[in-house]
Amino acid sequence: MTKTNAMRLLDQAGVKYETKEYEVNESDLSGEHVAMQVGFPPEQVFKTLVAKGEKKGIMVFCIPVNSELNLKKAAAAVGDKKIEMIHVKDLLGITGYIRGGCSPIGMKKKFPIYMDETAVLFDKITVSAGVRGCQLIINPEQLIEYTGAQLYDLMKAE
Repeated sequence: MTKTNAMRLLDQAGVKYETKEYEVNESDLSGEHVAMQVGFPPEQVFKTLVAKGEKKGIMVFCIPVNSELNLKKAAAAVGDKKIEMIHVKDLLGITGYIRGGCSPIGMKKKFPIYMDETAVLFDKITVSAGVRGCQLIINPEQLIEYTGAQLYDLMKAE
């Protein structure tokens, strides 16, 4: 596999990671499918979501694939009145990534990143490597340090 921008940036920073390739199913881009393919429980596979706040503009959220972002909790965490998810059609233009291949590492611009607090419960989590079909396996503490992510409770209650 060709190195992605996310991999090159981690290499430059000396951050250790592993990669795990998987088969892309165009009709099922769900995180649960990815988790099954890479052999990690869904709570350790983090999806990258991009939202826009009324005041704060674009922000990035990383949460487990088996959960949903609680927009009220997220808005409170970032200190904004209201946030909403950006449209999928705008994702590439804003981040440089497509749906199913959006990584918190190496977006076009440096956006604030908020990660669900459960990330630190694990030795390793996975995030997209920046393309569909490849996940980065990384220590959450190192990912948080590298991206400057802030930890919050961001998930909807089950």
